[in-house]
Amino acid sequence: MEILIAGAKRLGFDLSLEKVNSFQLYYEELIHWNKRMNLTAILDYEEVQLKHFLDSLTVALCLEDIPSRLLDVGTGAGFPGVPLKLLFPGIRLWLLESSGKKASFLNHLISRLGVEGVEILTGRAEELARDRRYRETFNVVLSRGVAKLDTLAELALPFCTPGGIFIAQKKGEIDEDVEAAGGAIDILGGRLREVRWVKLEELGEEKALVVIDKCASTPQRYPRRPGIPQKRPLGTKAQKVERPVVEHGK
Repeated sequence: MEILIAGAKRLGFDLSLEKVNSFQLYYEELIHWNKRMNLTAILDYEEVQLKHFLDSLTVALCLEDIPSRLLDVGTGAGFPGVPLKLLFPGIRLWLLESSGKKASFLNHLISRLGVEGVEILTGRAEELARDRRYRETFNVVLSRGVAKLDTLAELALPFCTPGGIFIAQKKGEIDEDVEAAGGAIDILGGRLREVRWVKLEELGEEKALVVIDKCASTPQRYPRRPGIPQKRPLGTKAQKVERPVVEHGK
């Protein structure tokens, strides 16, 4: 795990031997389970450290405090939620995944890692966001999904409590995506705070962290029924945001 250790140090985090061992076990379980189900196309030891583990840890740059209730929407094989839990054991973490098979892996993984304060939610975000136990109860909501930002906002912001934040991990040319999502963010009670570009030597290309403040309660009609946020995104409205690039380890 030398690559992960070095990259985390550039971000400002020193990984203890116990945490490094947990990441090693995570990798081993990921590879083992990937033989029977499609968890990830990234299997190389170094690439997993970079593109899954280290990439997940960049989210911590936007966390002012350790969140008391953190939700990872569409977590898949546990990214970015589980690496953040390993970095900050005090986080109370919920992992939301619609695939029952992937949820089975997550339950097994959490058991093997021996971490406490983690709950696996199996279902669609559009439905669980209407459950009183989860609606507007999380002070930090994350997503590393590949959907457009207006869709991700409708799936994630209803979970976020007013005063909390939603962080979406993005890469590539995203200016049009971010600007087009402005109307949806407004409707859902959010306000775009910043797009923070993280430049880390180990990761190569710049990665973007889109940070959205939850300023008001989301209207009860949102999110719409499953599938609709992707098929019919909410209205658009151009917004310009600053693009600070933070270089680490220089």
